[in-house]
Amino acid sequence: MTQQPFSRPGAIDLSALKSAPTSSPAGAPAPGGAGEAPAGGGSHSYALEVTEQNFQQVVEASMTAPVLLAFHSPQRMPESSQLASDLATVVEELEGRVLAGLVDVDAAPQLAQAVQVPSVPFVVAIIDGRPQPLLQDAVPIDSLRQMLQQVLQQLTAAGMTGRHQPLHAGPAAEGEEDTVDPRYAPAQDALAAGDVDAAVAEYEKLVKANPADAEAAAGLAMAKVLQRTQGVDLHAARAAAAADPDDVDAQTLCADLDMLGGHVDDAFNRLVDLVRRTAGDDRTKAREHLLGLFAAVGNDDARVLRGRQNLASALF
Repeated sequence: MTQQPFSRPGAIDLSALKSAPTSSPAGAPAPGGAGEAPAGGGSHSYALEVTEQNFQQVVEASMTAPVLLAFHSPQRMPESSQLASDLATVVEELEGRVLAGLVDVDAAPQLAQAVQVPSVPFVVAIIDGRPQPLLQDAVPIDSLRQMLQQVLQQLTAAGMTGRHQPLHAGPAAEGEEDTVDPRYAPAQDALAAGDVDAAVAEYEKLVKANPADAEAAAGLAMAKVLQRTQGVDLHAARAAAAADPDDVDAQTLCADLDMLGGHVDDAFNRLVDLVRRTAGDDRTKAREHLLGLFAAVGNDDARVLRGRQNLASALF
């Protein structure tokens, strides 16, 4: 499984198929006007078959929230089609944070050629119209869930919290028109507006009201990372951390920057080493900061499990 930070420019040229948008994506109709369901059957609100005809709309939908294009071949590699089906399943669980576009390369070879697909399966993330290779292995569905959670955590840290509208919405019950969970809407709106302080305040309200709300706790932890790094000079912060390895403030700030850059293990290892070298209040501060970063990533993440083991070793 390969995951790369979204701060890097896309490496795939889609210009042959994607013309300039003719309308605002926020007001555009749902992709796939025919409403094709993904391979494997079932009702999907956030996954669709991508063809040459609806490709334009699918790419434009990435201006609202991420789109994942999964290239597969039912004829030549059934495992790739299983991955595509699993992706559709996992995306449904995310309730609009991601849209899955499934591309049968046997039926649409021109799309595979345009995206320069090296082999199947191949998953490309498209964000704001910019593509980034994400996955090139037939991984188990649990690994797929973990990967997408990591992607969404990175996007939340970058202030990207938009949601897609469902593709196949049935008759809406009264009062159920809004697909965004109203509990999180104020915090998400604040992040989208660049008001990190307001987002922190909103998430704090949610956590206070329900300490067991894992999504709110993770959102709060990520929002605090953003809050602490606002206006920080990256090069100056890293130089300060390198100059004084035992400066707790310098090291915790650098760990936050590591997190925002997608270098999660680096952030964890930096603070574990700091805990190992320090004592008293400094050690407590470093440990508590690390626990906050664990919360931001999620307790089920393999890197967090390793980090907790390393922290226990450093403490005892």
